[in-house]
Amino acid sequence: MHILHVVGARPNFMKAAPVVAAFKAQGVRQTLVHTGQHYDAAMSDVFFEQLGIPEPDINLAVGSGSHASQTAEIMTRFEPVVLESKPDLVMVYGDVNSTVAATLVCAKLLIRIAHVEAGLRSGDRTMPEEVNRLVTDQLADLLFTPSEDGDINLLREGVDAQKIYRVGNVMIDTLVRLLPVAQRVTRDDGVFDRPYALVTLHRPSNVDDPATLERLLRALRTLSQDVPVVFPVHPRTRKRIEGLTQWQAGPNIRLIDPVGYIEFLALQTHAKLVVTDSGGIQEETTYLGVPCLTVRRNTERPVTATIGTNVLVGDDFDRMLAEARRILKGQGRNGSIPPLWDGQAAARIADIVLATQVEIEAQLTGSGN
Repeated sequence: MHILHVVGARPNFMKAAPVVAAFKAQGVRQTLVHTGQHYDAAMSDVFFEQLGIPEPDINLAVGSGSHASQTAEIMTRFEPVVLESKPDLVMVYGDVNSTVAATLVCAKLLIRIAHVEAGLRSGDRTMPEEVNRLVTDQLADLLFTPSEDGDINLLREGVDAQKIYRVGNVMIDTLVRLLPVAQRVTRDDGVFDRPYALVTLHRPSNVDDPATLERLLRALRTLSQDVPVVFPVHPRTRKRIEGLTQWQAGPNIRLIDPVGYIEFLALQTHAKLVVTDSGGIQEETTYLGVPCLTVRRNTERPVTATIGTNVLVGDDFDRMLAEARRILKGQGRNGSIPPLWDGQAAARIADIVLATQVEIEAQLTGSGN
């Protein structure tokens, strides 16, 4: 069997790493394609190294662009790769443009598609990621969901129940494997010496509008009067912050450069609370038991708010401050870890894929008799 994996952005790396390892343990032939959708050597290469992902066999080097141009360019460059390599199955991850572009190519070439992290829905089609999820899940042959809400969403949308497999969260596989390493991380800047709030921001809804971004940053400066704020700044966000003339960080907000996966995991484990607009961080903080405040009006990961430690505060930054102060007083939300978030999701995926391949080959043999 030959499996081709498609990754395009850093969130995909954490999801693909344990799956690639699980198939390697089974002796399966694999090809790794990096579309280059989000490629920055300083931010991508370190992730590959830390996660133990082999160097991509192919890098399409697509680069940035509008959603339409980027998706079209990925399709154009990916199609010849598929035609030449002839995989039995293409595995796509998450909800980036690379995910839907590869899926469209394979669907038209009649090549089987597996979607890891299927069924997640925010209900907000103004988010490009939501459109990518919807299209990918309608075309995929195997849909691997991280939680029960994913199953429910897919069934409601008319997906055949026989295609749906709840396997757990592959991002947690990576976290479980590397958490002992992260717990040994030290810093020489004193960050770990006292409680702090960890912040990440990159969503267009938060950083692209100067008025919204300035309100959010002012709220963080107010929060920094109660607890130090550590803010690894995404390059996109830093550019927007530098465009503001009326905001100064203040002495208790530490803006730092982006860090690798292990270093960021260490920052999460030591944090008193996390303020974010990232989907994956909602999941990681839930597993770690760290209170999380998500500055979004919705989430495609509702299990983090119903079971986990996540609280959606939307764009109500006064509420964000109030919730943060509750956490600092020891009155934050007590969460638990969702079912199947146990570090074994990738092994389940490998077992299911290999079992379905045996069934397909048996059917082909039977039809040939």
